Amino acid sequence: MTQEEKAAGKALTRLQRQGGIAIWLAIGLPLISGGLLVWQASSLANVIGRAIEGGEALDALLPTVILVLILLVLRAGISALGDWLGTLASEKIKQNLRDALFSSLLARSPRRQDQPPSGAAVSAVVDQVEALDGFFARYLPASGQAALLPLVFGAIILPLDWVAGLLFLVSAPLIPLFMALVGWGAQAATDRQAQALTRLSGRFADRLRGLLTLKLFGREAAETAGIVSASESLRRRTLKVLAIAFLSSAVLEFFAALGVAGVALYLGLTFIDFLHLRSSPLTLELALFLLLMAPEVYNPLRLLAAHYHDRASAKAALVEIERQLGTLPAETTPLSDIAPRAGKAIALDLTGVTLRTPDRQRVVLADTALKIAAGQHVAILGPSGQGKSTLLEALVGLRTAEGDIMLDGRALEDWPEEDLRARTFLLTQKPRLLHASIAENIALARQGASRAEIELAAERAGITQFAAAMPQGLDTLIGEDGIGLSGGQAQRVALARLFLRDAGLILLDEPTAHLDATLEAEIMSAIIDYAKGRTLVVATHSHAVATQLDKAWRIAGETLLPVAVPAHKKGVA
Repeated sequence: MTQEEKAAGKALTRLQRQGGIAIWLAIGLPLISGGLLVWQASSLANVIGRAIEGGEALDALLPTVILVLILLVLRAGISALGDWLGTLASEKIKQNLRDALFSSLLARSPRRQDQPPSGAAVSAVVDQVEALDGFFARYLPASGQAALLPLVFGAIILPLDWVAGLLFLVSAPLIPLFMALVGWGAQAATDRQAQALTRLSGRFADRLRGLLTLKLFGREAAETAGIVSASESLRRRTLKVLAIAFLSSAVLEFFAALGVAGVALYLGLTFIDFLHLRSSPLTLELALFLLLMAPEVYNPLRLLAAHYHDRASAKAALVEIERQLGTLPAETTPLSDIAPRAGKAIALDLTGVTLRTPDRQRVVLADTALKIAAGQHVAILGPSGQGKSTLLEALVGLRTAEGDIMLDGRALEDWPEEDLRARTFLLTQKPRLLHASIAENIALARQGASRAEIELAAERAGITQFAAAMPQGLDTLIGEDGIGLSGGQAQRVALARLFLRDAGLILLDEPTAHLDATLEAEIMSAIIDYAKGRTLVVATHSHAVATQLDKAWRIAGETLLPVAVPAHKKGVA
């Protein structure tokens, strides 16, 4: 067993505890049903023996017949209740795990180098977690039955007939032995199938996101063929896993049938006086009881074999989850919507800061020093690809940086996450818009924002002008990533979120991209007016934008160099 499989086994044990009382009841109820089964078989054998050998009348047998029916109904009810509790516990465990995985993903920086592809993350949280269902809902109750019931049944049968008891004790252990041998192959095949499912999910999600690009370059047919080929490969792997699972069941059925046939043969030969291994005569009641119990001795093992594949699937799923998302979180990371908090302007002080590309192969800024006073408005100039976006993201902890970044005299890493997010605002170059109305997209900036506040933010961002021409104004639905809007309109919708915040530090990455000169001037005027008393840093390649701010720096090579601004802006604090 590999280290990954051992870790997966321990993780399953930890997750089992989250099932609460329901999981233990799901395991315990079948054991109670097993005890009732012995009573039912004994009562049924007694009724038939008394009717045939004793010739008793139906009136005398009726109470026992009713007892058998009651036991039958009671066992069916217990079985249904156990299945329901197992499903309930499984759903609770899966929900807790999904919450923990999702909150762990949200707690990470979206720019982390080890961030999994979206398709792989979705597959892990949805498909791989779902693969745990069979283990908790079916395998665990079956394993409890297989571990105890055959021993209990054997202990009951052995004093009644040592030959039948010996046959059970010899044949029953062969089933889990061969099942384990087959299970090794099933585990390896299931691991490969889980990896193939993750790769297919990731590939499909990534191609779906890049559908427009594929269409523009005429690659849709080739990628469709690739998806079909990958799907076919996954189908074949799945069939191989099923073949091994069926083989496991066939092995079990063979030995179970062999054991039942051996007991039946022994009883038949004893009745015709061909075998004389008993010290006392074999009664019809005892023979019927042994025949009724013979398949039940093997039934828990057969049930375990039927669900043994669920254990392999669960282990493979956990290995794949940890491969894609890292170590399973012990508990859900506390998350809450960040409520913007009013506060003074935040001063920035960078000393010896070095920034690298995510692969750490190229230096973006080397040994950089930068001081921005609280309430100052500054511009970071430079062409695309020079590191402006990386610098802004590093200022709010979304990029790893070497050196010291101080916000209001406190090291960036010492800021609690909720305080940092509540007192800063970052508008990225490619802001995320959701499939929702324009108003709902703006309202993401602040939970509980009133309609009047949303409309004021839309007016400041210049949205009202184009929204008025739309069928439902601000309530007009837009598609994912702003489908239905132009690039400039989508940028303004994202920018409007700024006006619902009360951030002490505002970081804007190309806020006037896609805008003409007139609209650029209007938007910048609104931003500067709103940012009075707040620290504002604007990354831009536009000199017209830079001249409206207090100071400017240019990224040249790996260094920040000061840039002169018009005289009327100099000295502004």
